[in-house]
Amino acid sequence: MIQLQFVCEASISSQPIAWFSAGHLSHVDCVLNDGTLLGARSDRVGGRPPGVQVRPQNYIKFSRRVVMSVPCSPLQEKAYHDFLLGQVGKPYDDEAILAFFFNRNWREKDSWICSELQAAAGEFSGIFPQLYLAANKITPVSCAVAFSAVGGWTRPQVFTTV
Repeated sequence: MIQLQFVCEASISSQPIAWFSAGHLSHVDCVLNDGTLLGARSDRVGGRPPGVQVRPQNYIKFSRRVVMSVPCSPLQEKAYHDFLLGQVGKPYDDEAILAFFFNRNWREKDSWICSELQAAAGEFSGIFPQLYLAANKITPVSCAVAFSAVGGWTRPQVFTTV
């Protein structure tokens, strides 16, 4: 089973992302078996540089956290994690936020934003087929919708803190 953590941070920079994403989420990480989080960020947090990194569990304060368990075969889980681990060290896609207004293909593997990274891993591992999403529109909310469409997913746990 794969666990994903969708969040909205308790920061002013997180709110516009959540608003533009048409929901209440601004970021997504994969929860690894040891509890650490693997994802792409634009800032230095949790003692890790920007880009695709493994970060400590509570590396920043979240105002909302949704933990989703996604069913998959052991081979799909391994492929998902192997894909993500193969991306560690790649830069954050600074142009992707602007690309929401233009036409950048989110499947490019040279750099990532958080939701692109997790969606690409979902496609790569066969958890879901290639998504029909506009090339520049994979947001944390659309990523959550894609993963929740996988049959048998576990109802997410929602945590709200202020």
